Amino acid sequence: MVKMNVESFFPENIKTALKKNPPGAWMADLPADCIRLSSGYPDPALVPAEQIKAASATLIEEEHDLPLHYLGSPRMIKLKKQIQNRLVERGISIQEDEILITAGACQAIDLIARVLLDERAVVAVESPTYMEALEIFQNYTDQIITIPVDELGMQTDVFAAVLEERKRTGLTLPNFLYTIPTFQNPTGTTMSLERRKHLLELASEFDFLILEDDAYGELAFNENPPPLKAFDTEGRVFHVGSLSKVVAPGMRIGWIAGARSFITAFEWFKKDLDHPFAQATMAAYLENVNFENRLNTLQATYRIKCDILLRSLEQYFPEQVTWYVPEGGYFVWVKIPGIDTSQLLEQALALGVSYVPGKFFFVKQQVGTEYLRLSFSYADKEEIIKGIQKLGQLFSRLLK
Repeated sequence: MVKMNVESFFPENIKTALKKNPPGAWMADLPADCIRLSSGYPDPALVPAEQIKAASATLIEEEHDLPLHYLGSPRMIKLKKQIQNRLVERGISIQEDEILITAGACQAIDLIARVLLDERAVVAVESPTYMEALEIFQNYTDQIITIPVDELGMQTDVFAAVLEERKRTGLTLPNFLYTIPTFQNPTGTTMSLERRKHLLELASEFDFLILEDDAYGELAFNENPPPLKAFDTEGRVFHVGSLSKVVAPGMRIGWIAGARSFITAFEWFKKDLDHPFAQATMAAYLENVNFENRLNTLQATYRIKCDILLRSLEQYFPEQVTWYVPEGGYFVWVKIPGIDTSQLLEQALALGVSYVPGKFFFVKQQVGTEYLRLSFSYADKEEIIKGIQKLGQLFSRLLK
């Protein structure tokens, strides 16, 4: 019997993608009782488990088997309207056929990449950026332009210079830019209003699209900045959002808001890959929740936890260590000069504390060896203090 050669069935682009690190390679195996400063998850106490349980029960009681069928519940349409209304409150005015519900933000990003990228296409990203988005883009193209981030978000002046140079030398311009302008993952920074407007001007001048990942956009400690999509007059921005950070990640509810012709194309490739029961349950939950009150609770909780983490950094970390101060979201981005944080992770885990090494957020991983991402969203207040104290002791020993 001839042994089957599995690889022979893969096309070349799939073989190339499979040579890269597998999805989630950045996620370390955590010991029991580890203080999880690595987890970009909501605070467990803020996940509305009982309310979702009640919503699910109401759904079944009222609609019986309907939400469990392929076509699902009429509440799926209601969910789209509920999200549409929330976007209007944030300055994004769209029609019903300009929004597509997806299985979380990652499916939205993957659909956009699948439709708009091939091996010849160029995509621009912030540096550093969300590692799972990088994993998605690298499945479709190796041509990735990186634009640095500082305390005011992506440096649009640098991006402008890159675009000018590529145009002058005849290099391919990007199909789209991927950006997390508000409370960025991993840096926690927020793009200034001036840069937001500049970015839209560049998109028009150099004829590219913008994928705006707004997963953290409603988690401001003070005021929520307006999304890029709110300024979009040409239909160049795809606004990708999610209820994972403000309700529950396991429900897998996300969306793309964009120009009708693009939404039609994304829907074409999405086909019927919906989660009818999850979508209907979320709609039933949203029917009976004061969402503004919920956001106020989330914002207040994360503001307090972020302050605790920042004060702990000041108290326990060596003076050589620096970080950005976020205005919302989940994360603090830390630089430890002269230390390879990926090599140090094993020692941190032995102490019972986790973080995400910075290299995983960069296309060229060697650029990020001195950085790490800390999350204040998941661990409780006492764990945050204890975890930072342990990391501070570890870093102090090494930097001496």
